[in-house]
Amino acid sequence: MTHHDTPPSGPGGEPVAADVLVSRPDIARLAGVKRPAVTNWERRYPEYPAPVGGDPELFRSGEVLAWLSTRTIPANALLPDEPAGTTYGDRFRAGLPGGTAGGLLRLVERLAGPEADRLRGPMPLDRYLQWLLFLVMVRIVEGAYGLAKAVAAFDMSDRDHDFPSGVFPRDLFTELSGQLDRTPTGSEQEARAAFDHVLVVWRAAYAREGGAFLTPSSVGRVMAGALAAVRPGAVRVHDPYARTGELLVAHLDAVAVGGGGPSQVGGRVPGPEERMVAGWNLRVHHGRAVAFGEGPVTPALDDADPPGAFDVLLTNPPFGRLLEDVAPPSYWTYGPVRRTEFDWLQYAVSRLAPDGRAAVLMPAGAASNTGAAEKVRGGLVEAGVVECVIALPAGLFTLTAVKTHIWLLRAPGSGGTPVPAPEVLFVAGEHLGHQVSRTQQALSDDDVARLVGEYVSWHEARESGAPFPGTPGLSRSVPVPDIVAHGHGLDPVSWIRPPGPAQGGKEAGTVDFRDRLDRLTEEIEALHKRAREADAEAARRLRRYGL
Repeated sequence: MTHHDTPPSGPGGEPVAADVLVSRPDIARLAGVKRPAVTNWERRYPEYPAPVGGDPELFRSGEVLAWLSTRTIPANALLPDEPAGTTYGDRFRAGLPGGTAGGLLRLVERLAGPEADRLRGPMPLDRYLQWLLFLVMVRIVEGAYGLAKAVAAFDMSDRDHDFPSGVFPRDLFTELSGQLDRTPTGSEQEARAAFDHVLVVWRAAYAREGGAFLTPSSVGRVMAGALAAVRPGAVRVHDPYARTGELLVAHLDAVAVGGGGPSQVGGRVPGPEERMVAGWNLRVHHGRAVAFGEGPVTPALDDADPPGAFDVLLTNPPFGRLLEDVAPPSYWTYGPVRRTEFDWLQYAVSRLAPDGRAAVLMPAGAASNTGAAEKVRGGLVEAGVVECVIALPAGLFTLTAVKTHIWLLRAPGSGGTPVPAPEVLFVAGEHLGHQVSRTQQALSDDDVARLVGEYVSWHEARESGAPFPGTPGLSRSVPVPDIVAHGHGLDPVSWIRPPGPAQGGKEAGTVDFRDRLDRLTEEIEALHKRAREADAEAARRLRRYGL
């Protein structure tokens, strides 16, 4: 039987959630295989189901179940209670007992898309979407009872204040609540995907300037995954420009994999709209009630963060702005600045606890700006504060094609883990990513894992005192003296791709050519070694699962 015959059924014949959305880690868990096996299926079999969208990508469970039902588990991979002939589909089906398709994601896609103009009438689109986002949050967190309370509260306010119908349509709140109430939420994954969909659409409608951009989910997962891996026991986690809380959600997602989580999570947001939405975001994804503060576009204007130091700080601050007539704050240890991005970098470093780590999203130009910016960048590099710079592909943001880098920073001084001979890891990820729309790209799960993996491997090598060979074309660890000699430039492309022909005479050109040839030889040897290790590991895993 296939999914073309009858709906897939679970134990006792009840229907399985044919339209529940599952991620690659979900598929691996439910099918009882390792995560690389799922990637291997996708690459080897053209008929494997295609993702339906999302970031991270999601699949319809009914399609996955139908495909897995055609693959019998080899005898040496069967569990003790599984008879011969059991399929991976049987395991997958058993992991969804009583699952039902919620339909919440499909509903909000309509309400936030094709039906939005009809429903909102003269109401501004961003306000309509914010209403919808609030009601979706209430439906997920509080259920039907919460929706009823929300409708009653709105009716009472309307009677007391007589809101203009063009700003607050009286029937709209009730209609949206009714449609959400009649739609099952399905799995937690689907419910969160529904909230995230409306969040992205609302943010695009609400944004009016660069500081309002939502951090793409895949970018947040790189930043959060890197910090969670090297600072797993963090207690205080902070985002001083939290936008809608997306980076804090990403960090809590990352640390939840290991079963832990920080006890103190907080941040500042640009204004009251973001303050509300950030609170909803944390409630939907992690059930946390976080009290966000409000702050300016750069901390030099008003350092209003709570006192004390943070174990982890991650942020996507606004950049491309200039400071005028600002008294130098005490944390400008590495030099005065006019560009807000270098104010943010120095501020982030100043708020780290001993052995703390920060991830700051920067414009690509910050890696090579001259003048005062170069002085600050040089001070950060020579102090051993900059650990890694990751270049990201263009087109990740919804509203702009700006190129960005992730700067991974460590606390300066002697209070933390001793710093080995200073080096900076460069990771060139511009060639990664895939197209998700005509104008936008996203990093896949594998792309995220590769970028995070390079940093984690480099960090582990540094902790053990071993050299880090890097990955040709992707990463390279460079001693700080070499960076100083080249004007403190931190663009990964300039360090990972061979430079152009040397200028200044035949002898200099010969020396440069030999240096490049030696480095290329080392990279080729490292590549061959990694390829052999990868082939051996892949063969071992495939034999284990009979694939």
